Amino acid sequence: MSAQDIAETAEAYKHDHRDVNGGWLRPAVFGAMDGLVSNFALMSGVVGGSASHGVVVLTGLAGLAAGACSMAAGEYTSVASQRELVQAELEIERLELKRNPREELAELAQVYVNRGVEPRLAFEVAQQLTADPERALEVHAREEMGIDPHDLPSPLVAAVSSFTAFALGALLPLLPYLLGATSLIPAVILSVLGLFLCGAVVSKVTARSWWFSGLRQLTLGAAAAGVTFLLGQLIGGHIA
Repeated sequence: MSAQDIAETAEAYKHDHRDVNGGWLRPAVFGAMDGLVSNFALMSGVVGGSASHGVVVLTGLAGLAAGACSMAAGEYTSVASQRELVQAELEIERLELKRNPREELAELAQVYVNRGVEPRLAFEVAQQLTADPERALEVHAREEMGIDPHDLPSPLVAAVSSFTAFALGALLPLLPYLLGATSLIPAVILSVLGLFLCGAVVSKVTARSWWFSGLRQLTLGAAAAGVTFLLGQLIGGHIA
């Protein structure tokens, strides 16, 4: 097959994959789930302790604000730290490529030999791929560390995604009280629906079925709210 045939076949067969390294999906999903579950559980505990309507609303608002800020700060710090670690390792690899080019070339060729490529061909491929210093760094980073230097997650994207998703999730159980509800029942109904729908939506970007993901999230969230509600009932009267 000629180079032209290869290019034409590859172009005709080209298909796209979803972004799995963008840095927004995990914090967004985790933030929405955490916001809904934690605030629903927090408000359930306060209601279980026979708190007034005003206290429940204040608790829900405080939980939303504190949780969203905490999630954003935590995500930013963790992703920034991870990015800095990767950049430090890339710098080490860059220095190694300058100091020991022959050994690094042999190391890369051995990677391809281990994958079944004939040694002479593996060495030629490694030579061609690492002729350019920047491409050499990219290839070694991919093969040795499993990372793409040009596709590192963004701390800011992770923080904003986490903050927004948490706030939206935490708002759901609070919404009925902001609209004048005096009972936990509307919040329970809305939260149950939200938990199931969040789980079902997540299934769109995973291999799980929508009903399995929905029921799993519903079960976990309901269990958390049930535990805090019982705790509120058990100890609420003793600290009033």
